[in-house]
Amino acid sequence: MADLARLTSALADKFRIERELGAGEMSHIFVATELANNRTVVIKVVAPEHAGELFADRFSREVKFAARLKHANIVPLLSAGDANGIAYYTMPFVEGRSLRQRLASGDAIPLAEATQILRDVLKALAYAHDQSVVHRDIKPEHVLLSSGKAVVTDFGIAKAISASRTMEISTESPITVSATLTSVGSTPGTPAYTAPEQAVGSVVDARTDLYAWGMMAYELLAGAHPFADRTTPQTMVAAQLTERPAPIGEVNPAVPEAFAGIIMRALEKDADDRPASATEVLAAIDGTAPTAPPAAPRVSTRRTSRDVKVVPAAERDASQDISRRMGVAAALLVFALLVWGWFSRQAAQRNDVPNASAPASPPVAAPETRPDAPLESPRDTRPDRGPGTRMEKP
Repeated sequence: MADLARLTSALADKFRIERELGAGEMSHIFVATELANNRTVVIKVVAPEHAGELFADRFSREVKFAARLKHANIVPLLSAGDANGIAYYTMPFVEGRSLRQRLASGDAIPLAEATQILRDVLKALAYAHDQSVVHRDIKPEHVLLSSGKAVVTDFGIAKAISASRTMEISTESPITVSATLTSVGSTPGTPAYTAPEQAVGSVVDARTDLYAWGMMAYELLAGAHPFADRTTPQTMVAAQLTERPAPIGEVNPAVPEAFAGIIMRALEKDADDRPASATEVLAAIDGTAPTAPPAAPRVSTRRTSRDVKVVPAAERDASQDISRRMGVAAALLVFALLVWGWFSRQAAQRNDVPNASAPASPPVAAPETRPDAPLESPRDTRPDRGPGTRMEKP
């Protein structure tokens, strides 16, 4: 990192930088000793191409908001700040390796172990969503395997980077301002795990994280990402918008039917067709989901049967098919705009930002990303504004 000397000097009164772990598209990662508590921590420095647009105070406030999460399956955020113009945040150092490193090792992961990893991630999501925090960037790099359990790292960071690009600073909660400097096509997240609504800059909620969880579950149980042959962010996003993975039960018949079914539901393109919560997914995996009777039809008391037009099933299905086709066409149009925006942004960065070194996969402590370029996205709701599935405006 070109600014390592400046970072070391700026943080000299708080941290002693020990070594660099690696770098991703979003940050550079260091192991350091926190002098006040004599403990080992990880310092993540926001990459220059992202930090240049941040309001440091707002970034720090957003990180502190997410730092309130306390759960056995979540790596807590400790602090955030600005060191001579370098935005950074810290978290405890976790001994172990990431799920990405486990997958890359080529070692087969037994079904029971894979199931436990995915359950641990769901428990973290269920808790965070209850606190109205959406992760926005669930992926194997952000799942650490340590002491026999999986823990999720970087909760709130994608939101912090996005929300700290605001044009106005609220005097109330950092969640209340909606205007941002984020350009079209730059939603935080990683294309290989980004839900369709996040990819097009639409509203996100708990179901957005469940889509990413479903992609990760598919990769873990099938041994490969369903869209592994997509080699660019643009083609990956196009697949997320328009293509359905082959049923996981066909790819790996060892996956129990109920488990396979809930994974494929999590991968539905329309968020309304996905499970409503991580708790629901956990119940399905554990076989404890109640079997609800068919819902009774809703009857209107204001109109008689003579006023009601009964649509034949064939006509209704055709109408729904037309609606779906129109939805896909609209999504493709938005995707074209995203591609244009992404290339425009990259061209601007090549002209205005010094060239950064290619990211390397760090051995521990939440490596940031795969070779996919990250996107950037909308924001969370406040914890006092309702459940984690509340819709959020970009």
